[in-house]
Amino acid sequence: MDLVGDKWTLLVVYVLGEGALRFSELRRRTAPISQKMLTRTLRQLERHGMVTRTVLPTTPPQVEYALAELGRSFLAAASVVCAWTRDNIDALDAARARSDAAVAGEA
Repeated sequence: MDLVGDKWTLLVVYVLGEGALRFSELRRRTAPISQKMLTRTLRQLERHGMVTRTVLPTTPPQVEYALAELGRSFLAAASVVCAWTRDNIDALDAARARSDAAVAGEA
């Protein structure tokens, strides 16, 4: 449950749902995730069979990530939550700002 409930897992799987990506492009599309956290998330997803990692025969070597079958089935279930978050991000940010301001006013 920790893996599938992690916010970075949802973001990475959602972005990879658009197709295979090299690490640098995946990092751009998953901003603001740090390189370290993206690497950790991808390793966990690969370990659990949700993502495949392919080393491309180039100089220097490049790595491409794609959803495995298990990752695609997870995306089908998670896409509703991802779409809801995308559609409500402004309301969520506004609510968080109001709450933070109220807490700061109590201090």
